[in-house]
Amino acid sequence: SPTGSHVEWCKQLIAATISSQISGSVPSEGVSRDYRVSDSRNALISKDVMYICPFMGAVSGTLTVTDFRMYIKSVERDPPFVVDVPLGVISRVEKIGVQSHGDNSCGIEIVCKDMRNLRLAYKQEEQNRLEIFENLVTCAFPVSNGLPLFAFSYKEKFALNGWKVYDPMAEYKRQGLPNESWKISKINTTYELCDTYPAVLVVPTSVKDDDLSKVAAFRAKGRVPVLSWIHPESQATITRCSQPSVGPNDKRCKEDEKYLQTIMDANAQSHKLIIFDARQNSVADTNKAKGGGYESESAYPNAELVFLEIHNIHVMRESLRKLKEIVYPTIDETRWLSNVDSTHWLEYIRMLLAGAVRIADKIESGKTSVVVHCSDGWDRTAQLTALAMLMLDSYYRTIKGFEVLIEKEWISFGHRFAMRVGHGDDDHADADRSPIFLQFIDCVWQMTKQFPAAFEFNELFLITILDHLYSCLFGTFLGNCEKERLKEEVSTKTVSLWSYINSQLDEFTNPFYVNYENHVLYPVASLNHLELWVNYYVRWNPRMRPQVPIHQNLKELLAIRTELQKKVEDLQREAATRSISSSSDRGSSPSHSATPVHTSV
Repeated sequence: SPTGSHVEWCKQLIAATISSQISGSVPSEGVSRDYRVSDSRNALISKDVMYICPFMGAVSGTLTVTDFRMYIKSVERDPPFVVDVPLGVISRVEKIGVQSHGDNSCGIEIVCKDMRNLRLAYKQEEQNRLEIFENLVTCAFPVSNGLPLFAFSYKEKFALNGWKVYDPMAEYKRQGLPNESWKISKINTTYELCDTYPAVLVVPTSVKDDDLSKVAAFRAKGRVPVLSWIHPESQATITRCSQPSVGPNDKRCKEDEKYLQTIMDANAQSHKLIIFDARQNSVADTNKAKGGGYESESAYPNAELVFLEIHNIHVMRESLRKLKEIVYPTIDETRWLSNVDSTHWLEYIRMLLAGAVRIADKIESGKTSVVVHCSDGWDRTAQLTALAMLMLDSYYRTIKGFEVLIEKEWISFGHRFAMRVGHGDDDHADADRSPIFLQFIDCVWQMTKQFPAAFEFNELFLITILDHLYSCLFGTFLGNCEKERLKEEVSTKTVSLWSYINSQLDEFTNPFYVNYENHVLYPVASLNHLELWVNYYVRWNPRMRPQVPIHQNLKELLAIRTELQKKVEDLQREAATRSISSSSDRGSSPSHSATPVHTSV
């Protein structure tokens, strides 16, 4: 079936990659069957191409470029292997000269966003080499060429509609909202208050729309403090926003000051408000000189300001660049740990987790409401609020709940996915690109390592999300904000990633999952407890591949678990029936006694 073939293709992309290619495995027929149907009509084929594999040398093969992907199939090996790359993953394509490959003196270097690079060589007289190059550039960067992304052409049908996963009204109702202190506001229905916020916002009940507009004018990009999460017992809240426009002259806004006081007053358990500014203090001071800034404790007397000292998007981009250099194509085994340390990647992961733990602890243990912001409130703010909510609320640790968390805190609240990822854009050096969402998923993976039974989803779930962050196959991560996606009709013209995932839940379910309701997780934010996510960052290197088929083993465990759960339920029903029968017998025969049956799971 089309759905089944897509699952096989994704698993091939994620799990097999170059490691399986080198071991001589052959992709199943299902790997590309649906793509031959959906994207082969525009295919260009070059039959005499040399793939310069960094692990096994030059391999002759056939290069096929469609409007969704490129793949190289070897012609000299039996069985053959395939290198398969969705075009959305490509960051840069360049013509290069190739040495030491005989007649194949011309080449292409393809730099990817998923930690790999590819080099191809072909004969200078190859007739369609220019056409192949131009087609590759056009299809890899459709936005730069005035074309739609492939997601708008992809029409596969799934059993479930992923666009229905997140309903803001239903999610706020789950949290017990609205209540006497918080209301659901429609002031942003037409995105006039803030064009990067969602249409549905939760704000303090007593706040009038006029005052909210004045607060928006004082906050960068109009991103006023709005509720993300409320504690079901203490009513302590997480609210998110952007920096205040204090400026070098310490400008004040009485409506903003009153607004934050109202947020504090909504929580009767505490007479204090903690403002977590994700930025470095020095950077916040620089922003203040440029018209931004932070809340002074003199203007906000009941608030405590805490700087989390997290670096900006440019530092994170450079850190990932360094990480890619040490994991692909070769790894220096003698300096592996020091090289990883030199990238500071794990240190930045540690800082994010540490900040989120502080937020969660203030809410849970301190019963104190918090406000979280960075500069614009759509990068570090989203990382911190989403991670803190994941620690506090077990619902977000389910597959459906995690999808809701991403839809809510990242997509609806305007993380600039198109800008940070560069979907279909050939400007690979764009300073706005940064691995912000990747860092968040990495943090989640670190939590799953520390709490292996607390999450309903498995590692493949997280890797699949990241692969389709780049692939442009689904519409889920397209655009920069809700208003933009509505204008482009993304939910009606593209398929949701959750449609695919939720139609194949067995692939993404953790067999060890135990639903600990209302159980708060506090991961240890120490470098001693963090590790590089090898199965993601280093998966293209065959020397680092797992020695056992982990995913298949987990699926078998899941099947065993399901079977055992069914047996337990059958025994419980049998015990209940016997108990009722025994009670009936005692009623008719007073002299008869029996020991009740107790079951526990």
